Amino acid sequence: MDNGSASIVAVVAFLFCASSASAQNSSTTIPAAPPTATKPCAACGTIQSIRYVEQKGKGSGAGAVVGGVLGGVVGHQFGSGRGNTVATVAGVGVGAVAGNEVEKNVKKTSYYVVTVRLDNGKTQSVSQSSKPALREGDRVRIENGNRLALLAN
Repeated sequence: MDNGSASIVAVVAFLFCASSASAQNSSTTIPAAPPTATKPCAACGTIQSIRYVEQKGKGSGAGAVVGGVLGGVVGHQFGSGRGNTVATVAGVGVGAVAGNEVEKNVKKTSYYVVTVRLDNGKTQSVSQSSKPALREGDRVRIENGNRLALLAN
């Protein structure tokens, strides 16, 4: 081999080694991009239960008064003498209780309570006036503490 050929072989060998080292170097010195970590959602979780709640209203006393008066009038129609007095008093009592219950039923409220088990293990309940279009087991996010948003599964 002459000097020219030897030089060419040396240059080719050098380039081959340099490209191999560069290929190895690029994979060992430049770390691969880490997988994109998604930020945990503190308000996300799974619906644990949906309950319908009906709550009686509070009596103001007006129903008891009206019921008592009407009960007394009706009670007064029965009996004579002491019997009439007893019937009137009983009518007032029964009418007052009935009137109070009627008032409470008129003022009752109903709503749905959705209990969500959050990803951090805690539970949170959200009240809604209408039936939610969600089911137990759905993944949701609680927004503004009182609204549920369905998450894609």
